[in-house]
Amino acid sequence: MRLEVNDLHVRYGRVHAVRCVSLTVEEGEVVAVLGANGAGKSSLLKVLMGLEPAAEGRITLDGVDITRWPTSRRVRQHLALVPEGRRIVTSLTVHENLLMGAFARKDVRSVDAEIAEIYSRFPNLAARRDAFASVLSGGEQQMLAIGRALMANPSVILMDEPSEGLSPKLVQRVEEIVRALRESSHAIVLVEQNLALALSVADRIHVISSGRFVFDGTPDELNRNVAVLDSHLGVAATQVH
Repeated sequence: MRLEVNDLHVRYGRVHAVRCVSLTVEEGEVVAVLGANGAGKSSLLKVLMGLEPAAEGRITLDGVDITRWPTSRRVRQHLALVPEGRRIVTSLTVHENLLMGAFARKDVRSVDAEIAEIYSRFPNLAARRDAFASVLSGGEQQMLAIGRALMANPSVILMDEPSEGLSPKLVQRVEEIVRALRESSHAIVLVEQNLALALSVADRIHVISSGRFVFDGTPDELNRNVAVLDSHLGVAATQVH
């Protein structure tokens, strides 16, 4: 089991943002978490990454309890985040942003080879390696955010709204990247509002509402669940393809 979450709770003062959440992600598996704005999706990822504390529950990564670990130690344990809004450093070059992703690594001799692999995967970044990240398009910035996460050499990747603000063509590119990462044995937790993207790449789907999981099943099972689609995702079954 790559990632296992048991009975997780997240609180911000009196606000109970995540309640009784449990999930597992295996090697080479994509688990999507869907829900409306404010449902608890991003709070869940922040706690998994150590950016917010867990009020209750347990998080295990490759058999090791990381519930109380700081973010830097989780990165060293091969957990990485592609954050919502990309969060690249626009005052640094493309190459410098990628180097930032390797900050926790000890195998420095492998870094250059892996950056070369990132450039091979994302030719647009290779062409702009010495350009400031501020000049990149939205799609290129998303590719850079994914590349930076990969530089941490993760076994588990958390992706927070990777299709946000992208054109349909670039959403398709994100889909291709997620599929390629799954084929290379990465475990992925994908938080999305793009239902079509999630249905196309996920092995399993959780739907979260008011901090609780209200659905857990396969994409086909979600596709047939009219009540969940309508009540918690605001989508009529006839709109899903």
